Amino acid sequence: MQQVGGWRLSPLAMAVMGCLMVPSAYAKSQHAEMETIEVLGDTYRNTATKTVLAPEETPQAVTVIDREAIEQSQASSLSEVVRYTPGVNTELRGGAVTRLDLFNIRGFINYQNFFDGLAVPYNTWNLQPQIDPIAIEQVEVFKGPTSVLYGNIPPGGMVNMIAKTPQQETAHRVAMSTDSDALREVSVDSTGAISDTPLAYRMVALARQKDGQAGDSEEERYVVAPSLDWRVSPDTLVNVNLYYQADPAAGIYTSLPAKGSVLHSDQGSLSSDSFSGDNNWNTYDREFLMLGYKVQHQLSSNWSLLHSARYTDADLLQKNMYIDTRLVNDDNYRQNTFDGRHYPRNAYLTNETMAAWVVDTQLSGDLSWGAAQHYTLFGVDYQDMSSDVDYDDTLANVVPDIDIFDPDNNQVDPDSLDFVYQDKHDISVTQTGLYAQDQILWNQWVLLAGARYDEYELKDDQHTLYAGSPSTSEKNIRHYNLAFRAGAMYQFDNGISPYLSYSESFEPTDMDNRGNVFDPSTGKQWETGLKYLSLDGSTGVNVALFELKKQDALVNDPNDSYAKIQTGEIRSRGIEVEFNHALSLETDVALTYGYIDMEITDDPNLEGKTPVWVPEQTASAWLNHQISAGTRVSVGTRYVGESQGNATNTFTVPDYTVFDTAVSYDLSQASSSLSGAKLSLSATNLFDKTTYSCFDELNCWYGDERNVKATLSVDF
Repeated sequence: MQQVGGWRLSPLAMAVMGCLMVPSAYAKSQHAEMETIEVLGDTYRNTATKTVLAPEETPQAVTVIDREAIEQSQASSLSEVVRYTPGVNTELRGGAVTRLDLFNIRGFINYQNFFDGLAVPYNTWNLQPQIDPIAIEQVEVFKGPTSVLYGNIPPGGMVNMIAKTPQQETAHRVAMSTDSDALREVSVDSTGAISDTPLAYRMVALARQKDGQAGDSEEERYVVAPSLDWRVSPDTLVNVNLYYQADPAAGIYTSLPAKGSVLHSDQGSLSSDSFSGDNNWNTYDREFLMLGYKVQHQLSSNWSLLHSARYTDADLLQKNMYIDTRLVNDDNYRQNTFDGRHYPRNAYLTNETMAAWVVDTQLSGDLSWGAAQHYTLFGVDYQDMSSDVDYDDTLANVVPDIDIFDPDNNQVDPDSLDFVYQDKHDISVTQTGLYAQDQILWNQWVLLAGARYDEYELKDDQHTLYAGSPSTSEKNIRHYNLAFRAGAMYQFDNGISPYLSYSESFEPTDMDNRGNVFDPSTGKQWETGLKYLSLDGSTGVNVALFELKKQDALVNDPNDSYAKIQTGEIRSRGIEVEFNHALSLETDVALTYGYIDMEITDDPNLEGKTPVWVPEQTASAWLNHQISAGTRVSVGTRYVGESQGNATNTFTVPDYTVFDTAVSYDLSQASSSLSGAKLSLSATNLFDKTTYSCFDELNCWYGDERNVKATLSVDF
């Protein structure tokens, strides 16, 4: 509960207060909506419904982050883009770990993101392609279970990145950036029609190098993303798109102990750039290519077809180290040699490749039956991923211990490492889903109902060589699932739209130690709330109250520490509030608040505990002020509440508040010869507040240090 003065406010009371504040985020005038549709492209579909209807007409919570907000924050990752989204907690592994877009939504971790409505493939190990914000036009966060439209997804929700598309109007931008971490970045964005042909193009490219936050690490990235629209006829549009990215370096992935960072240690205090790994064994080299196409065809005045497909080819070489918890947690080892500062480490490497197809075909109808307008959707999607993974681990104590308080990060001789454990995996995953949905606009009602059937299969052929002894095993997991979704919203004439919805999700699970396949884990959510848009479009609010349960979760077997049993249930319930208001033509403000009460409600060991990485409360504020025609100043603040530091809840990670700011200046105000040139400055964690994130006692991370970034861009 939230306490204000002598009053304790329940989530329901907070919701009522949010309703009284005045109120729906991301409100736009009709003209602005038309412009948005054009920028997003003819093949754009609302993430929450896969229809052309706006998120405001969806009886479920959706947060939209447009290109202007992305550019204003000068974000360099998806995690940075969604920082100000209620119900989303980012930087789960701190500020130094940037190689994964990892966050949780409504308390549930999300490894699966989407790009233009299609899943970005993930090989279940370490190979997760990241889409750089330079190629993103808009980000849509769809809260709660989404399996009816997208298949196997964690119950908290999903993030869909909308790609930049070719435009008919010619526009070019060149930008150069630097920051307080020695950033060297150049980017290009060019679009327009090709002469008098039915073709339009878009070319996005980026090159980036910078220092990582921890140790002597570095980050490096190269992106090339061309796309082409071909208007075959007034009824047919074909889009071909390519996305290539190389990440020769991506900082660090090691962790730090809680004592010395989050917790007090008699040995001393660590710094936010501490590194427990070794510079001679710290490689992360990722490369991937995505080639896709879209075909949209108007079959008749009422029916249209949208077919999308993408092929991904990716590979990864990773050399890394980790603190050997087996040695640290061994009573004899601790008593004899462990002094709280010299940590034993193991070295490992993974060599991973992946090839994947993702296909989605949608048949949509716009039908009038009496007073009701039906937006009917039928679809089938398919995913096919194959991955080879080689994993090598030293296991034995052959890597020198590290003095975490006075580290020597150059102790390892790569040629001397002896990998006593070698593992090879041949993984394949397929999923086929059939779905149907009807969204009905009847008088002032919006009614929604949908269902989906999925078939999922995972195969993993494993070949292991341990201390010279070979072994093989085979994993074959099949799941079948039927999910439902329903919702209703009433749109009052004064702009208030209350709603109620029910939705389901499912996630694949593993096998027990006897080879029996567990049932898929399922999620069920009830959500109620309201969306409000003032008649003049200047004020909007979204309020959502939800209760979400994940059932049949896998938990540790109390009788066998190496086995799993399927009895778990996790409950997440809370409130999310988004408030936007234009104070004047020059000034606007956005406020958010999130409250999550999350608890493990069925587990032989952890019942009553709260999972890690789940702050009870989050809040943010962002203020824009246009000083003059060419100058804008923005300030923001983010609050992340206290969270649990380990699964047993024996210590907590403290809450924190950080401040961000951004300034942009149109250089043509200084000289007409500089028309199209703009200087942008931004600062994250302006006052360099030290923040933390923890998974357990030996796996903690420091949050982002202060970063000041400057960008000079020229539009022509």
